[in-house]
Amino acid sequence: MKIHLVDGTYELFRSHFGAPPKKAPDGMEVGATLGLARSLMLLLSDPEVAHVAVAFDHVIESFRNKVYAGYKTGEGVDPLLMAQFPLAEKMVSALGLVVWSMVKFEADDAIATAVAQFKKNKSVEQIVICSVDKDLTQMVEGQRVICWDRRREILLDEKGVVEKFGVSPESIPDYLALVGDSADGYPGIQGWGAKSTATVLAKFRHIESIPKDPKELPLGLGRATTLVENLQQNYEDALLFRELSTLRRDVPLKENLNDLKWQGAYPRLKKLCHDLGDERIPERITRWR
Repeated sequence: MKIHLVDGTYELFRSHFGAPPKKAPDGMEVGATLGLARSLMLLLSDPEVAHVAVAFDHVIESFRNKVYAGYKTGEGVDPLLMAQFPLAEKMVSALGLVVWSMVKFEADDAIATAVAQFKKNKSVEQIVICSVDKDLTQMVEGQRVICWDRRREILLDEKGVVEKFGVSPESIPDYLALVGDSADGYPGIQGWGAKSTATVLAKFRHIESIPKDPKELPLGLGRATTLVENLQQNYEDALLFRELSTLRRDVPLKENLNDLKWQGAYPRLKKLCHDLGDERIPERITRWR
C-alpha cells in the first residue's frame, strides 16, 4: 500500500493564492478552504490513494521560536488566510481524513514522525510526502519515501534530492544550516552558497566533519579559507540553524495505519459546505461513511 502525507499548510497557502476568492453567506472569506477541499478530492479520486493524513500548522509559531528569536512567525501572513486555518482543519476532518493539528510542533514534524513510524511496516510499499518544503526532503529514502510536488507533477526520490541539492537526504539539515532558509527565518553562514556547500557536504556529509584545514576542502584555497574562517567564527550558529532545520520524529501521533485509510466523508460535510456557500463539493463525493 501507499501512504500519502499532505502538508496542509502548504496546500492552504497554495489555494489562497491560486483559487478564486469566495465569501460565505456570512461574509467570511473561504476561498482557500474550498480550494483545499477540491484539491484533496482530486487526490482521493486516484485509486492508488487510500491511506491519507493531513498536517497543519494550527499556529505558525512552534518550539523553534523559543530556540531562535528570528524564526518564522505569522507576521505578514494575510489575515484572510490566517482566519481560515481552523476552518480548513474542520473541512478536512469532515472529508473523513486524519488531521494533525500542530501547536508545539510544526506540520513538517508530524509528517516526519509519521514517516519514521509507518515505514517500519512491511505492508507499506511507499510513503508519498505531498509538499514542496525543502525541510521534508531529509526524510526521502530511496524510492520508498518520496516527495511529490502536486502542482508541477514532480516526484523527488533520493536520486532526485541529490540531483537537486547536490547532497543526500541525510545532509539536508546541514545544507540548510549553512546556506540558510529565508522562509524559516535563519540566514545561514556568510559565504556558504548553495554550490560550495553542496561540494563540501557531498564529501563530508555533516558540519562536524568539515575540516578546519582549508587545504582539505575540495575548493580553491582562497575560497576554502574564507569558508572555514566564517564557519569557525559562527560555529555555534551553524549548529543552531541545523537544529532548527532538523525535523522532529517524536510528535505524539495517536493514529495507527488503519486509521489513515479513507473510509469516505462524514455527513456533516454537507452542512459545512452549505454554510460556506458551496453545494457542489458534496455532490462530487464518491464515498460516504
